Amino acid sequence: MARGRFITFEGIDGAGKSTQLAFLAEHLRGQGHDVLVTREPGGTPLGETLRALVLKTDMDPRTETLVMFAARAEHLAQVIRPALAAGRWVVCDRFSDATFAYQSGGRLLPGEDVEALERWVHPDLQPDCTLLVDVPPDVAAQRLAAARSADRFEAEQTAFFDRVRAAYLQRVQRDPSRFIVLDGTRTPAQLQQQIAEAFP
Repeated sequence: MARGRFITFEGIDGAGKSTQLAFLAEHLRGQGHDVLVTREPGGTPLGETLRALVLKTDMDPRTETLVMFAARAEHLAQVIRPALAAGRWVVCDRFSDATFAYQSGGRLLPGEDVEALERWVHPDLQPDCTLLVDVPPDVAAQRLAAARSADRFEAEQTAFFDRVRAAYLQRVQRDPSRFIVLDGTRTPAQLQQQIAEAFP
């Protein structure tokens, strides 16, 4: 059986990626693919427990990074790898690019420390395609303020999200063939058209 494809969505909080992720999943199902939608941190019972901790509990940036990769290791073992091996398409809300963006970019941890964990946890697996919904932090903040109360990350200052966004764009420069950059200031319908064209 052919291996499934691994598609990830990335972007700062408030970028609107969840809406577009749901659209892509339905678009792929309409093409006849067996699609699994999941998220990070999370995706497993342990991962969801760790997600709740990391979103609400203050911790050292190194601890935070280790928690992210602990959740990711479980997610890969229990959900992502088995689904891909079964030929399913996995569409995931965030993956390791988010750790480079938030913990290295936002929290200012050395990138080589995140790279070391990435090599340990998934040396042989990267997304086949990553869609980055790129939006200025001030626009994202306005959307979040209107939508819900902020978690520990969403409550960070604009300078934090400036660094996160810059780190995401650096990831694109390092691996441009893997990324599709979506202009998050465009309308949802415009973004959906672009996504549909990328997955004909």
